[in-house]
Amino acid sequence: MNWAVFAGAEPEFARVVEDRFGAFTHHVLATLRKDGSPRTSGLEVRFLDGELWLGMMPGSLKVLDLRRDPRFSLQANPGEGTGMGGGDVRVGGRAVEVGDGAARARYVEEVEPPEPFHLFRTELTEVVRTYVEDDAYLVVQVWRPGEPVRALRRT
Repeated sequence: MNWAVFAGAEPEFARVVEDRFGAFTHHVLATLRKDGSPRTSGLEVRFLDGELWLGMMPGSLKVLDLRRDPRFSLQANPGEGTGMGGGDVRVGGRAVEVGDGAARARYVEEVEPPEPFHLFRTELTEVVRTYVEDDAYLVVQVWRPGEPVRALRRT
């Protein structure tokens, strides 16, 4: 499922997640190395045409990781200090590389990234937000394809 499907199913949750990612430019992408261990890298993301896009420098290790194993986790920049306004937000799924074509051309026209670059669209398997409510509860919201958002509260 792409971003548009998620946003259509859970518009309020999607808006919160987009705002959280929009608060800062750089975020953290986790991929899997050849030996299966995790690799984290900085990354800029874009929400455009109903997709969550990941753009990367040519030949970067994260590109090689995703070509080998498309699973990823993306965490929004927590921000300065410890306030984490808007909560902690992460998205998990699979990254699908986009070659030449209309979607890539629209991305290039809108974003004007430095060339050359690699472009991936995301297929979501999970969206999670963790935040504190009323200074009393830790709330974890979880969305998975085909399921409504679940909210778990802990004291």
